[in-house]
Amino acid sequence: MNAYRPGLHILSTFEAPLSALTDVERCRAGFDRLIQELELAKVGEVYYSFPNGGFTAVLCLTESHVSIHTWPENGLATFDVFLSNFLRDNSPKVRRFYEESLRLFGATAVLNEQEIIR
Repeated sequence: MNAYRPGLHILSTFEAPLSALTDVERCRAGFDRLIQELELAKVGEVYYSFPNGGFTAVLCLTESHVSIHTWPENGLATFDVFLSNFLRDNSPKVRRFYEESLRLFGATAVLNEQEIIR
């Protein structure tokens, strides 16, 4: 049996201020900064803004992905980040991306958080 562990996947639902949940450009800049700082490789991205000001973003990375969906009308966002461990253990990078994202959005409460070792 192969002992390979594909990596850490963090999923979360958090509360954040309306201004952060509607600022897609702030999200883009923050995610781009994190990708550069963590030496990750982005291979594609989609950002979509909804009429109510919410947005969704999915970033495809060579290491896997990051996604967020905001519901400003409910003060919520759902977020996930997964980085595979193909060449190295990326768990510290997953945790840092998640923690920095909570700060980026000014999360006021984490309602649900799951760490899945895949």
